Amino acid sequence: MPGSTRQTGVAAALSPHAAPSQARPIPRRRTGPGRTALRGATALALTALVLTGCTSGSSESAEPGSSAPAPTPVAWSECGPNLDCATVEVPLEYGKPDGERIPLAVKRHRATDPAQRIGSLFINPGGPGVPATETIDSIDPGSDTGPYSPAVLARFDVVGMDPRGVGDSGAVRCLTDEQRAEATAADFDPAVPGGKPLPELLDDARTFTDGCLAHHSPEFLASLSTDNVARDMDQVRAAIGEEQITFYGMSYGTVVGPMYATLFPDRVRQMVIDAPVDTKLWHNNTLDFLDDVSRSNEQTLDTWFETCRTEGPQVCPLGNGDPEAAFDALITRLEAQPLQVPPVEGLTPGGTLDGAVTLEAARAGAGARELWPTLTAGLLAAQQGNGTLLHFLISKVTVAPFGGPYAILQEPHTAVRCADWPRTTDIAAHTAAATKIADRDKRLASRAGYSALNCALWPAPNTDRFTEPLTGAGAPPVLIVGGRVDNVTPYHWAEAMTETMDNSVLLTREGVGHTSYRRSGPCIDDAVDATLINGVLPAGGTVCEVPPGTTRPPGPNGQ
Repeated sequence: MPGSTRQTGVAAALSPHAAPSQARPIPRRRTGPGRTALRGATALALTALVLTGCTSGSSESAEPGSSAPAPTPVAWSECGPNLDCATVEVPLEYGKPDGERIPLAVKRHRATDPAQRIGSLFINPGGPGVPATETIDSIDPGSDTGPYSPAVLARFDVVGMDPRGVGDSGAVRCLTDEQRAEATAADFDPAVPGGKPLPELLDDARTFTDGCLAHHSPEFLASLSTDNVARDMDQVRAAIGEEQITFYGMSYGTVVGPMYATLFPDRVRQMVIDAPVDTKLWHNNTLDFLDDVSRSNEQTLDTWFETCRTEGPQVCPLGNGDPEAAFDALITRLEAQPLQVPPVEGLTPGGTLDGAVTLEAARAGAGARELWPTLTAGLLAAQQGNGTLLHFLISKVTVAPFGGPYAILQEPHTAVRCADWPRTTDIAAHTAAATKIADRDKRLASRAGYSALNCALWPAPNTDRFTEPLTGAGAPPVLIVGGRVDNVTPYHWAEAMTETMDNSVLLTREGVGHTSYRRSGPCIDDAVDATLINGVLPAGGTVCEVPPGTTRPPGPNGQ
């Protein structure tokens, strides 16, 4: 799934100032004949499934409003400036509502203008695996760069629930500290699909999955699916006394939001989905899902190369007009003679920079236009024997679409994916996918095709995961925000979600980046705020222009 990069320290300092964005309408793709009737039939069938307490797979799955006992009203305790914390207990298995219960960590940032308070805005920052409570901690109403606008913070209590298996809600642990250190020091070969020979990859997967089972019960691991996260959200909604919630989700949060809108449409006040996942691929076709992400990664790096070449050597001196050749030569050289990077406080813990690690750094840097100058500077420095900036880029990756030892939240990330995804146990299918990706994506394909091996060996199959289309039938209109160049959730996924969801509007952001709100200028921000606060959505097909990214490295003559 979709990954996320923390932009702190040097990355924040190097971010170019955003210029005002402009919106222009484009024609919206029309719904084909008979689609409305088909959706209506699907909605009726889905309603019957929910009301009878059955979903695909097992009769134990149940809609919590009819089967789970009402949660105990939340007991908030102050835990910071304008912050409250609480624990809400929910059923481990909603098909057994009187059985084992598990605690979920919940945190809220209270509305800064209580007299104008609308209600609670639930957020999910993605991953999967990124703790929502950490996002709540990052809110600073006095900052111009926070995750939510002052207008939103004034009108809503912003509520973050760490999903089960994430953060303070029983974060999944699969590796010991020693095993994590070994994984960080692992030597990947970018010329080999998967980065290692398949037998070694399978050994790694067995170590990982055996470790998950050693730390957690199979029942808990199987329960980490998004349908249960949506049910948990509804338990939290009831515990805090809200009739309806407003929701903003990004990246993997765009699976959580549509799932909630599908299971509980009448409890949605408004919803914004930013950097959407194709939920049909997510739940039904793992290898095609990963193929799409790999292709998007490669295309995003190509966009960086094209920009560097277009801006010219005076702006982007890498390769003196041929950045691809210089990049490829650097990867080859570092793979043969890696650099040792010393630790630098606030930048990187240090380590080895070889060709494989440099490719991962390029993947991270190319995916965010505000990091493009850092990527240029890092590649130029590595040519001169200094790998600090490239190591900085990779050390800030929270979760990665294809795993990786530097992705610090990869264990919960993998566990949630494996609970949601179909269990593709045919290793030959993984090999075929890896071969296809390696043949097509020449630079960033090295580990994509085999990145679902952990799920192939997953020791806790989820036999009742929800796989019906996430249409949100009956919910209010949903705003879907898709970026034209997104290395994690490609733009055609936004188009697919707009077609899947019953009542939605697509807002397009031009340019490069994963997620758009609060990082793309007022065109996006104003549209999202108007949707969340007033329920006023932009015209379907609106496009927001953003300032183009630059590859100019920072410095006396930089930006």
